[in-house]
Amino acid sequence: MQFNPPLLKATLIKRYKRFLADVSHTEPDGEKSEFTVHCPNTGSMKNCWSEGDTVYLLDSKNPKRKYQYTWISSHSLDGHWICLNTHLANQLVIEAIEYDVVKELRGYDSIKQEVKYGEENSRIDLLLTADNKPDCYVEIKTVTLLEETIDRKELGKGRGFFPDAVSTRGQKHLRELMTIAKSGQRAVLFFLVQHSGIESVSPAEHIDPKYAQILAEAIDSGVEILVYRTHISPAEIILQDSLPFILK
Repeated sequence: MQFNPPLLKATLIKRYKRFLADVSHTEPDGEKSEFTVHCPNTGSMKNCWSEGDTVYLLDSKNPKRKYQYTWISSHSLDGHWICLNTHLANQLVIEAIEYDVVKELRGYDSIKQEVKYGEENSRIDLLLTADNKPDCYVEIKTVTLLEETIDRKELGKGRGFFPDAVSTRGQKHLRELMTIAKSGQRAVLFFLVQHSGIESVSPAEHIDPKYAQILAEAIDSGVEILVYRTHISPAEIILQDSLPFILK
């Protein structure tokens, strides 16, 4: 996913009301301005932002929008690149599948988005189909939570976790994927790592123990786990390579 022209560079003042952030921007002539931007992330964004981070904004080019710019990514004070716009996840994975980056998902003829399925009124992020393969249901989850210490216990470098808050919706998606796997079709939980400091992904049992429990059950039921990280810059975000998944 390329941004042309590149995203607008600014400095984060604060994030508030979940969907809003105030930023400051300096023009090439030195003139400074402060304005409010849209923050398209419904999660807690735990450990993902600090006042003073460099942020990158997409210009909507829409004069009717209340907030002209949308917060896409950040370069944190501790040197990490983070994509905070969860709305880009599906398109990033679709592009990667189409370019054969995701080796586990090669050989499908069709990709459909937001297809209704399951017993709990759900929509699957991606449905992959081919004449000679079982259907493949792919649920995509963005991972941005980096935690190397929990309750003063050192976990080691680069430990990423999902979810970053209790997620009853995520629990529902796991139950739906379990049903798909038991029916003989492919069920894939795709963790899209959007934080350059994350080197592995685990369920956040310390945040949502129920999700961690159901995820273990889902794996036992045949749900496949894929973990891929992205390369993030002001000019582009692209799927890069796979990372390990650590259940415990």
